[in-house]
Amino acid sequence: MSYAHFSSDCGEHHDLVVDFHGLRPEIVVLCGSTRFFDTFRSENLRLTLAGKIVLSIGCDTKADDDIAEISDVEQAKTDLDELHKRKIDLADSVLVLNVGGYIGSSTRSEVEYALRLGKPVVYLEPVGAEAVTSRA
Repeated sequence: MSYAHFSSDCGEHHDLVVDFHGLRPEIVVLCGSTRFFDTFRSENLRLTLAGKIVLSIGCDTKADDDIAEISDVEQAKTDLDELHKRKIDLADSVLVLNVGGYIGSSTRSEVEYALRLGKPVVYLEPVGAEAVTSRA
């Protein structure tokens, strides 16, 4: 829970408090289907080279061989969806990797969450009327 307070008192009210030495780069979180893993990699590189801090997916549940060793894959996917929302909490903005216009249910949920938090949401490709509205 967040309360109004002076920034010098943040440590008393927040679990994550970091002092940056200099200006803090913008933090961007990438959202999209893991089927577009190559797009995640290329956008991560592009944004990193542009001086942004990039938060991305940590694994590809459709392709990573190690995921088969997890006993409850569906629970792991649910946990990963929640973890990605924590990344949205940390981010300044969201980049939706809607390759070919595709936005699946998990990505749609993440975008709706980001919009509820007031985070700017930008799409890689133009969005249709069926997409969540907000283009920063």
